[in-house]
This record gives sequence, structure tokens and C-alpha cells, in this order.
Amino acid sequence: MKTNWSVKKLVTTAMLAAVAGVLMSLEFSIPLMPVFYKIDFSDVPAVLALFSMGPVSGLCVEIVKILIKLITVGTNSNYVGEFSNLIGAFMFILPIWLISKKTERSKKGMATALAVSGVLRVAWACFCNACITLPMYAATMGISIDELTARFTPAMPQVQNLATFIILATIPFNVLKITLNYSLATILFFRVATAVPMLRRAEA
Repeated sequence: MKTNWSVKKLVTTAMLAAVAGVLMSLEFSIPLMPVFYKIDFSDVPAVLALFSMGPVSGLCVEIVKILIKLITVGTNSNYVGEFSNLIGAFMFILPIWLISKKTERSKKGMATALAVSGVLRVAWACFCNACITLPMYAATMGISIDELTARFTPAMPQVQNLATFIILATIPFNVLKITLNYSLATILFFRVATAVPMLRRAEA
């Protein structure tokens, strides 16, 4: 019985990872936002894996989806963006799992876990843009960070430096993306996953 559960968990995780990889490749831009800020729904399968099978499955989905994107699309950030996404995965998987485990996956408990995770991910995005991604781009292009942020947001003349870029671009974009992914994942978990045997809680 334990072997059957393990095979089921492995297959389900692989299926969700494949779906996440496809969804990550189907990203789209948002008007007024920097061109490299794109929405995708690849966190949805990861959240489903996390809630139904635990943190290891959720993390595996995140890792595999990044590998799929690198293989099929490649990188436009010298792997810095992908590394940032991987660190961000830990930022949302660990708090969601720890909180939802104590609340037995009630709707209120899951909402609390997702909210805490969302705050951590937005904070990480701000740190990553300010200290890693944008400085790297600025150094590559041989210009200052303030010049770079203004160049990245031509449709937003109020963005003139790093601080305004973080406030007007990074935070709104990540709040939107995380809210869309988490909301859809929660809806699917309660309305669909409980009716699909492979997405019910699996034992290791």
C-alpha cells in the first residue's frame, strides 16, 4: 500500500510539474509594466501539489517548471531570474505548509497561509530587484540604476529612480500576479481537486 501511494504521489507531482512548465512558458505582458514583468499561472499547479501532497512535491513542481522553461524558452537574465524564482519558491512553500498544516487546510487557514506567503514573496521581489537583478542589468548596459529604471518604464514617466520603480512597478505587479495565482489555485483545490482522486491528500 505504501508503494502504491508513493507511485501515485510521484506520478501526480510529475503531471503537475509538466503543466506548470507549460503555463510558465505561456506568459504575457501587462500594459505599463516593464517588458520583463510577465504574468503566468505556473504557481497554480505548485500550490495544488503543496496542499495535496506536501512541501516536497510543491518544491519539485517549482524546480521542474523552471527547468522546462530553460529548455524550451531559455533565459534572458543569465539565469539570475530563474535563480530568483527558485528562492521565491521557498518563500511561498514553507510558510504555506507550516501554517496550513496547523489549521488542517481549512479555508481560513489556507487564506492565512497564502496571505503570509504573498507578503514574503513581494518582499523578496523588492529585495531581488533592488539588490540583484537591476544592478546586474545596469552594469551590463553601462548605465546607472536610475537611468535603467526610467528606460524600462517609458509609459510610466513618474518612475525616475529605483525607489519609484519598486513602489510603482515591482510591488503592484507582484501583488497582482500572486493574487491571481493563489486565488485560482484555492478555487481549484476546493472545487476540483477534492473530486479528482489523484489530487486528494496523498501519503508519502
